[in-house]
Parts: sequence; C-alpha cells; structure tokens
Amino acid sequence: MTDVEPGSNMAAHEPKNYLGFDFSTQQVKAIVVNEGLEVLQEALVQFDNDLPEYRTHGGVHVRGDGVTVTAPTIMWVKALDMLMDKLRVAGADFSTVAAISGTGQQHGSVYWRTGASKTLLEVQPDRFLHEQLAMAFSITDSPVWMDSSTSTQCQALEEVVGGPQKLANITGSRAYERFTGSQIAKIYKTRKEAYSNTERISLVSSFACSLFLGSYAPIDFADGSGMNLLDLNTKTWSQACLDACAPGLAEKLGKPVPASEKLGSVSSYFVERYSFNPDCAVIAFTGDNPASLAGMCVGSGDVVVSLGTSDTLFLWLDIPTPQLEGHVLVNPVDSTAYMALLCFKNGSLTREKIRDECADGSWDIFSQLLDMTPRGNFGNIGIYYYMREITPNLEGVFRYNKADDLVSRFTSREVEVRALVEGQLIAKRVYAEKLGFNIGSGTRVLATGGASNNNSVLQVLADVFNSPVYTMAVANSACLGSAYRAKHGLVGGKFQEVIKKRDFKLVCKPNSDADKVYTPLVERYLHLESSLLATKNNIPSI
Repeated sequence: MTDVEPGSNMAAHEPKNYLGFDFSTQQVKAIVVNEGLEVLQEALVQFDNDLPEYRTHGGVHVRGDGVTVTAPTIMWVKALDMLMDKLRVAGADFSTVAAISGTGQQHGSVYWRTGASKTLLEVQPDRFLHEQLAMAFSITDSPVWMDSSTSTQCQALEEVVGGPQKLANITGSRAYERFTGSQIAKIYKTRKEAYSNTERISLVSSFACSLFLGSYAPIDFADGSGMNLLDLNTKTWSQACLDACAPGLAEKLGKPVPASEKLGSVSSYFVERYSFNPDCAVIAFTGDNPASLAGMCVGSGDVVVSLGTSDTLFLWLDIPTPQLEGHVLVNPVDSTAYMALLCFKNGSLTREKIRDECADGSWDIFSQLLDMTPRGNFGNIGIYYYMREITPNLEGVFRYNKADDLVSRFTSREVEVRALVEGQLIAKRVYAEKLGFNIGSGTRVLATGGASNNNSVLQVLADVFNSPVYTMAVANSACLGSAYRAKHGLVGGKFQEVIKKRDFKLVCKPNSDADKVYTPLVERYLHLESSLLATKNNIPSI
C-alpha cells in the first residue's frame, strides 16, 4: 500500500512541485519549481506573436485618443489554453503539483457578465476554455495600467474624500488614472448598461485565479491596494471610495482576502483535462509588483533598489506614512505589514547622458571619476531631471554649491559625476524615509538592474543608506514569486522560514563615516527640493 497524507490524494513520498503564473502586459508565463525551489519547467505565450489574430501591439490596443488603452479579455484566456499545452510539452507533470498561485499586471480590470459564474462552473474538459468563456464578459476589452483616460474620475474621487492626501491616507495612494477605482467609475458613467449587466469585477490577478478555481476568486489585499478603493487600515473596501466610483460596487468586488489565502482546490476542468491532483491547492493570485517582492525574498528591513531605465524602489514597511508620491500596498507575504513602491523616471538614461558628457561614453572612466571625489562631493549637490520626474513632479537640472547657491556648472567632470550619482541616491533615501522606512542596523539594500554591475555606484548606494549592499539575480521575479507563494500558502508559517532561497551576494559595505557625511546631505537635499517645488513655476531653466 502507498502512504497517503490524511485527506489527500497525493502520496506522502511523491515529489511536491509548485506552479506559478504571470499574466503580464505582453505575455503569460508559467514556472514549475520543486520542493527545493529549483526551476523544473517554464513556458510562455507572447500575445503579439503567438496570438496575432488579436492584433495587439505590446499586448494592448491603444485607441485613437491615445490615452485609452485596453486588451481583449478573451485573449488572456486563449493564451492560458496555449500555455498549458506548452507546459505539458515541456515535460510538466501536473499530477505532482501541490499548489498553484499567480500574478497579473496591476490595475487592469475584468467584467464578468451576469450568469458567468454558472458558465465558469460548468466548463467541459473536452474543449478549450476560451471557446466556452467567449460570451462571459460584459466588457470585452479590459482597461489596463497604461490607460490614462480617467482624469475627471480621479479629480472627483479626491474631492469626495477630502483631497489627495486624505485619499492616500485611506488607500495608500492619491488618485491615479490607471488605478481600478477610477476605471470602474468611467465605465459606470459611460457604459451604464454594461455596468448593470456585470456580476463580478475582477483584477487581472483574481480573474486568472478564477479560471483555475472554477468560481470567482476574491481580490487579495496586496493587489487590492492598487485600486484607490481598499482601506489599508481595516483591509476592507472604503465605503466613501466605493460610493464615489459606482453604486453597488462592494457586491461586485466581493470580500478581499490575504494574499497567502488558500482559496480551495483546482477545478475539475484542470483535473480531468490536464491530470492535476484533485487536492492541488489554489492560493490567491496577486499583482506583479507584490509578486516580485516575494520573488526577491524581501524581508523586514530590506530595501530593493532597481537601477534600470527607470529607477524603482521596493520597501518593506511595518508602519507606513502614505505620501502624495509613491504607493503603499499591503505586504503580499505578511498581511500585517506593508510594502511601498517608488518610481523615478530619470534613471539610467540620465546616468548615460552624464557619462557621455563627462566620461567619453565610457563606464570605466565614469567610475574612475566617481572614485576620485570624496564622499559628500565638497558640499556640491545636483538634482538632474532631464525628463519630467514622477517623484517629485519636477523638470530641470539644478546644481548647488556648498552654500546652497544655484550655479550654472560644477568645477570639474568628477564633481559633476558624483553630484549626479549622489543626488539620485540621496533622493531615493529621502522618499523612502518619507514613506516610513527607517534605516537601522538590520537594513539591507538589494540592488538589481543594469547599474547594479557598477561597484563604484553601489559603494555610493551603501554609503548613502549606511547599509550593506547585495546584488541578486531577479530574472522572472514575479513568476518565481508566484511559485514561492504557492508553497508558502500551502505550508503556512512565516514566508522567510518557508522560502529559504537566498541568491544574494555582498558587494559593498558602508564606510565608517557614511552616516556623518550623508545624513546632513539628506536634510539639505530635502530643503533644496522643497524650495524648488514651492517655486517650480519660476525656477531658472537648465
């Protein structure tokens, strides 16, 4: 006889694997990992190339007005059909999968037609899902995160709750055009009949999860935090925000749940069509940014600095202080904690511009110039926003000497290079601390992105944050994070104890005088930037 776990159809000695999905903007991807979190199989379906009949560009349709951006909902279903077959061809044994979870592009929304729950429940295993769900949606083109057509709705939402800061205090963010609440408000205003014929509104993540459950999956706290609808403190829908967007919205959204929630077992469709074990658990799906935090194994006291085309910060927060810049979300691996997301548009392109001007286009020379100047740069500070910045809303290049006087140029190339690097990294610390991040003895900075290969830049990062800097491999972090969360949701306990994978490499430690040098510079930078923001209509040009 075979030893079988109580109440389970999965033999105790059989291997347990975990399956993670990523429904992103341009593709849907899946990864199978084993108990040791090693990748066994992976597959992807790219929308533009593999599903040309939908005529998407970059996975979306941009309407004639240039601001309305959608994707065909059924395309995502057909992509899943194709992906499951690709996984099987790759050698995936679905009978060994103990749990699945997934992620979706944040802020996108799906509108299930009245009666779609019955259709979802009764899908037959001898036919593709996309054939059976073709008529299941009251809105056939889902608004996605690239849409910026809801300015009117954003303004109305902020006015109803008492202003942008009040909305941020409630939901973690001021009103953003791509956020789901304003998208729903627009549909209610412009397509009332379709709204009234909508039985359930899902995020892309909970929509994808619903396909595996065979019933409507709830929205999780983390992805729900990107809607301008969820009260971060109570982790329930804010009635004031719901009322500002559309009537009867709470019923259409369902009750939100923690991201680690086990929602049930995989539907009979997947058991019969793909030979999944009937006891395979379905863990709540979440948004792509929260899933990336899980995939990078971020813990309390950690800050992730991604140095790419845009620079991005992920922060683990215990007690957040929401601001007008940045976003606070419920933490996907610990629903009693929070995560914050900050995006800086002026990232690597700005560094490359100064490299070309000061270092003959050479990163080696750039690094040499950076290393030639002392920490603190003789008191010189630079703020470089060649493109209008997101955090904060400023544009221009501003150079200050040690007396805080604006100067047209610095005295040397090496001062210019260090002013750029220090300015960019000090700004990140400023905004991290505004959101409630506290640098302490346990702080680790996890660096990713193209510039994380430059040890001279990373040394400045270590000094500015007065913390050790580690580099890490983050390929497919959202998809891997989904597989990790599948295991965590099944096993329970603390995420960091269940997911012990650590691919961090220590590259820099702060110098002994780092705190003494940079804490005063952080205060100066904050003061200078505040002055610019207060007079931004009258500030000098570059």
